[in-house]
Amino acid sequence: MQTAPDRADDDRLEFTGLVIDRARHEVVVRGEPVTFTPTELRLLHFIASHPGRVLTRDQLLSRAIGEHAVVLDRNIDVHVRSIRKKLGAERERLETVRGVGYRFRDDRN
Repeated sequence: MQTAPDRADDDRLEFTGLVIDRARHEVVVRGEPVTFTPTELRLLHFIASHPGRVLTRDQLLSRAIGEHAVVLDRNIDVHVRSIRKKLGAERERLETVRGVGYRFRDDRN
């Protein structure tokens, strides 16, 4: 089922082959539940809430991890690598924009 997020802060996002439910802390990839850490889920949800938009590492650090956390921008890369691995066949949705950040590809566009 494909539905566009109504707002950037919706708890449940659905795309073909991928459901991200922040309130239930669930991610379903092609019908199979996949376990994500809280940080991975926040990052994935935030990126998927803005399909097509390039998000910088700084934006991801402040919005998905928190401004008060002591992390480096490369920590985002490590989390994204782990998220891609867990997404399996849907990993192509999470695109790297070299030198800038990451973008979520919505297959409807």
